[in-house]
Amino acid sequence: MSTIEITNISKTFGSTRAVDDISFKVEPGEIFGLLGPNGAGKTTTIRMILDLFKPDSGEIKILGGPMNEEKKNRIGYLPEERGLYQDITLEKCILYLASLKGLIGEEAVRRMNGYLIQFDLSENRKMKVKELSKGMQQKAQLIVTLIHQPDLIIIDEPFSALDPVNTQMVKDLLKEQRDKNRTIVMCTHQMHQVEALCDRILLINEGHSVLYGGLNEIRRNYARHEVNIRTLEPIGGSIPGVEKIEANNGGTRLLLKDGVLPQDLLRTLLNQGLTLEQFEISLPTLDEIFIEVVKEKEKSDA
Repeated sequence: MSTIEITNISKTFGSTRAVDDISFKVEPGEIFGLLGPNGAGKTTTIRMILDLFKPDSGEIKILGGPMNEEKKNRIGYLPEERGLYQDITLEKCILYLASLKGLIGEEAVRRMNGYLIQFDLSENRKMKVKELSKGMQQKAQLIVTLIHQPDLIIIDEPFSALDPVNTQMVKDLLKEQRDKNRTIVMCTHQMHQVEALCDRILLINEGHSVLYGGLNEIRRNYARHEVNIRTLEPIGGSIPGVEKIEANNGGTRLLLKDGVLPQDLLRTLLNQGLTLEQFEISLPTLDEIFIEVVKEKEKSDA
């Protein structure tokens, strides 16, 4: 059973079609990326999943059927804009928001204490939320999202205001949640974070679905006929089977001629006596794929 099953949902605000006939599924135990630029329709889609907005058309199934109050307690939601109470202490804020999800008493305190230690916030527990830095508030928001051990975790721009150390900590935490068979939907425009975490993605632009599927499969489908290499010896002016040679981040990118396979090039390089430190097929980034897909759609709509 899919954790989320979306079928042909649309949503219009006035004359703006924010979401236009989008369908996708999210499976248990995966990190799913809901991607796109600002204003693409990501947050509107999330709010329909959470039953904050009703779709104008289409169907949404959460945890096996329509949303209800019981299911809301099985969901953890990290909004892009923080939803913490600013004028109470951090620990009171966490415990109160945990109680809204049915977590109270000693168990709530025990889990909170564990997360405060993990997020390096123990010394700040008596501070008012408004006295915390933006990064601290983001970590507190994550604690509130996870403290009741939800089956479905929806996070909107989870790395906002975090430094590299805390960003890595959150990545590790999300991977731990996935390993516990919890479902994570990550809504972001930071494509490089998706490449590091997500199993599958939906890329939307101007309310439309433009790319959907497994991350590795998508990158392979859009792979260019290129290879990245790094050698101890300098590369000569030409290599048999290579159309173009260019520098690339301390290495060399080779554009292969039609009909030449990477295995053919590897044999050629070894036969030339080159010492290879790196040899890999060049895969495009999600940013590059998105730009290519949008340009193709603009051409087809023209």
